[in-house]
Amino acid sequence: MILRSKFLAGAEEVKKYKADFETFDDLYESSRTYEALTDKIVRALKKQSKGINLCYCVDGSASEDRAAMRIRRECKEVVLVEGVSFGATAAAKAGLCCAYQSVSVFDAFHVKLTLPLVVYNVLGQDRAADLKLLLTEKFGDEAPAAYVCGNEVLRMPLYEIDRQSRYAAETAIVVYDAPLLERKRFDLDDLMEILRRLRAPDGCPWDRVQTHESIRINAIEEAYELVDAIDCDDPDKMREEAGDIVMQASFHALIEEERGNFDMTDVITEVCEKLITRHTHVFGQDKAADDKGALTVWEKNKMTEKGQKTFSDAVNDVPQCFPALLRAQKICKRMAKGGWNFSSFDANEAKLREEVAELRAAYESGDRDKIAEELGDVLMVAAHLGRLVGADCEQALLDTVKKNAARYTEWERLVLADGKDPTALSDEEWLTYYKKAKENVSVR
Repeated sequence: MILRSKFLAGAEEVKKYKADFETFDDLYESSRTYEALTDKIVRALKKQSKGINLCYCVDGSASEDRAAMRIRRECKEVVLVEGVSFGATAAAKAGLCCAYQSVSVFDAFHVKLTLPLVVYNVLGQDRAADLKLLLTEKFGDEAPAAYVCGNEVLRMPLYEIDRQSRYAAETAIVVYDAPLLERKRFDLDDLMEILRRLRAPDGCPWDRVQTHESIRINAIEEAYELVDAIDCDDPDKMREEAGDIVMQASFHALIEEERGNFDMTDVITEVCEKLITRHTHVFGQDKAADDKGALTVWEKNKMTEKGQKTFSDAVNDVPQCFPALLRAQKICKRMAKGGWNFSSFDANEAKLREEVAELRAAYESGDRDKIAEELGDVLMVAAHLGRLVGADCEQALLDTVKKNAARYTEWERLVLADGKDPTALSDEEWLTYYKKAKENVSVR
């Protein structure tokens, strides 16, 4: 007979019957990780079970012991004798009378945790400290919890679970569920629950009447606000605006859930599948040596998924609601992949000069429709040029607008300081003030 450890409660019960047994305590001492311990126990059991009837006693449920689970699969001649589940024992002592998740402290760092939660085998204070960091990050410092060790059950906020005097194999930490309005940390499921309450008959009158069309523009506004937070390098604002975008996506998903078309799980499933199937250089057999290679793989897989058989299909798939310059450059990139491409800077420059000349001719003719058409051609060639030099046209223009606004503000200040009218300067005066403003203003 072999017991996992002489220090477990089950060993005391075996001693009462004066039965001979061995333990794996020496393997505990020589193992740096739980995975290494499991491997050593399995190897030892396989070796010792050859030619004899061997009984391995598990203090707790066999489903809570990795070595026991492997022995059950790999070594049929070993007889497993299990005790009462650590998790069930701790849950009963802590007063849980509902469905709960039960995991070993060794598995808690590798699985998705939900409430109510029982974490058993908290063998030491260091392990308890690591567990506290994990759980408080997910559920909050003040989440209601309990320390269970033997017959001792102490209720406490989660941040105190590593401050107790004793930790042993029978030590468990229980984290209770809390009502929605009492939680300090939330997840996507909580967000969907809040939105459902707002849309309920007794919820918010405004939220109840919203449709895809009525809140459509909000998604665009929130996206721009996130971009602005990124440009300002403001982490707090980024967190807030990213949350607003998630909320907008969740609201649209909820409307479709109410119609029976799809729900948020379908949304998350599709985006996860997309990330896997498009990154075949990570999750499949394709290779990518650098970011350009990765983008090529992505674009190839994207065309396959969307059923795009020609480059024209990809060109026409660019959303029409994009800002004009952003849409122009995306179309330029896709046309270039399909062979519509000015191959050099000189060729692009020559084409730009040609289009500017045609714009001048249209301007001199006074034909407003022709002027607009030729101006569009100039901008489209500029978008091609941006693609060629590797610049983001939309961002480049935004940066230039910011720079010009700052310079104009300084230019006007200088003009007014001299008591002059900004709208009545000579060309020479205008240029003089422009040079001063350019020198005074530095815009990154």
